[in-house]
Amino acid sequence: MTLVSILLHVTNFRNPFLKTLIPSVGAAFAIQGVVAIPSILAQSERFYDLSGSLTYLSVTALSLYLPAIRARAAASLAGSAKPDWPSPIDAFTGKGGPNGLNWRQVVISIAVSIWATRLGTYLFQRVIQDGKDSRFDEIKKSPPKFFGAFMAQATWVSLCLMPVLALNSIPRSVLAGLPLVGLTDIIGIILYIGGLSFEITADRQKNSWVQAKKRKEHDEDFLTHGLWSKSRHPNYFGESTLWTGIATTAAGVLASNIGQLGMGLGGTSYGKILGLGMCAVSPAFVTFLLFKVSGIPLSERKYDNKYGERKDYQKWKSETPVFFPKF
Repeated sequence: MTLVSILLHVTNFRNPFLKTLIPSVGAAFAIQGVVAIPSILAQSERFYDLSGSLTYLSVTALSLYLPAIRARAAASLAGSAKPDWPSPIDAFTGKGGPNGLNWRQVVISIAVSIWATRLGTYLFQRVIQDGKDSRFDEIKKSPPKFFGAFMAQATWVSLCLMPVLALNSIPRSVLAGLPLVGLTDIIGIILYIGGLSFEITADRQKNSWVQAKKRKEHDEDFLTHGLWSKSRHPNYFGESTLWTGIATTAAGVLASNIGQLGMGLGGTSYGKILGLGMCAVSPAFVTFLLFKVSGIPLSERKYDNKYGERKDYQKWKSETPVFFPKF
């Protein structure tokens, strides 16, 4: 038996939902573990952030195509013709059939891929330009701590992707019973587009401001115009909003009777709660990280230490909300 056949056999759970969900989460930890080994040996954090984005992309693709991989493997063992790979385009044309991809699966998978590609490219370019990431100056000297950082990243990927993985894990034949478009689909897509646009705009404004300062076109110490006059952390607001959009679209399915049936929880009293919880954990975890761990606290502390005594900084801080924009 090949390694793929062994893995498919080991994860061949009775519940079809778990057949995709558990291997997808496991893949996140496996990928991070593989990248961790050479990184620890070289004491290098150069590929840490890039591996995070690649894990997002790989795990999302796996959750989308694992059912097809299983079907093709089963056909190969039986000596019958292998089914075609499901086409993302067919999800929008109605030609995919009962076992084809659902358009919601394709849309939120693409949404995550766009976000992950953008983030990974930016962070990788930054670490290449800077030569290092100061967060790892001490951590990378300790193999257990450095390995723990990679496992923490795998946890981050798994929790943020949970709505996507859960939706992609529902059997395609079950999703065929969904209405074409629902209210949560529309709200979710609007939130994602709005959040991503807000984040991109804020980042571009910040980058333009930084480049202008390098060219000595201004002597400002902190950015107070554009979206940065509406929120002290508009990029983080956009980040939280786009994940809320992804979760909203997925929740419309997972909290429905069809979604509960697809999870193997049809007729239970807790199926809807579990479905909503699997979606809510994503934006909740992202927002928690931004508010309590690596986002807002670090930035606020940095600027308070530098400019806390200045009246112009105090004025901007008192008049500008920390997170939710004021228009």
